Amino acid sequence: MPRFTRTLLASTTAILMGAMALQAQAETRVTYKSASAGTAYYQMGVELAEAIREGTDGEVVVTLEESQGSVQNVMEVMARQGNYVFTTPPGLVTRALEGTGPFAERQNPRFAEIRGLFPIPAITMHFVLAGEEGVVGLDALEGKEILIGQGTFGAREAQRYLELFELIDKVEIANASIGSGPDALKNGQIDAFVTASSFPTPNVIETAASMPVSLVSLTDEQIEATGAARQTIPAGTYAGVDEDVETTSLPVIAYTTSAMDDDTAYALTRTFWERRDAMAEEAAWWGSITHDMVGNIVGTLHPGALRYYDEAGIEIPDELR
Repeated sequence: MPRFTRTLLASTTAILMGAMALQAQAETRVTYKSASAGTAYYQMGVELAEAIREGTDGEVVVTLEESQGSVQNVMEVMARQGNYVFTTPPGLVTRALEGTGPFAERQNPRFAEIRGLFPIPAITMHFVLAGEEGVVGLDALEGKEILIGQGTFGAREAQRYLELFELIDKVEIANASIGSGPDALKNGQIDAFVTASSFPTPNVIETAASMPVSLVSLTDEQIEATGAARQTIPAGTYAGVDEDVETTSLPVIAYTTSAMDDDTAYALTRTFWERRDAMAEEAAWWGSITHDMVGNIVGTLHPGALRYYDEAGIEIPDELR
């Protein structure tokens, strides 16, 4: 090979490697931990990662990680470094800060570094039964075998509701993971399953598309007794369910820690809100997000997120500053 060609090749290779290095440096990588694969919250993570990529022209790259639930997400704050984003109901952050509940035996000063970014669609309770009625009352669960899962918010909440309304001794609880609920219902192995996820949730869509199902609608008195927020699942959200379903929900927030730099937190928060409407056109659950839901955040906002809210003129409670 001629000397000139070798020199040119070496120079070109050096330029390409330099460009690649600059590109790698320009990219900001974020880990996003949400829920187990196949759930609505995992799908939200996929959609959010794509929205962030598009909204930042690829400057922020979000890597999605599967999770077994919100408690795990908060627990991992103890060990995670850098740009760690996770989702959880804000009540779990309160417990982490207080050292109560699942954090009573695992208190850690790093929990004080948790910072809020933005709200995501709320966890909505779904009681799904086999049957053509479409909408039924809570008493329809009597005498049924119900799959509520284990270790998740939905399982704990379903157990609480069954006890609260004196149904716990009138039903049979199936011993299986919640992920097997749709198949078990379709195969006649159970009569009902409970899932907690933002609507429309994929596992209920899939089930309703393949067999007649009904959803439990709670009365005003029952909703008040739960102490949870009211949530209406609009008529037509699921095949065969042609009336509004009144149920309950729990806020969910995207959090990070003070280890994230201000510019990254700002970029994530700004891009989320700027892409919200576009995401809602592709998946209806994003349309439920409003600015006032920022008030559901527990703790304090990340300074980078706060900068965006102040610039956008979004009212922020003093305790979040």
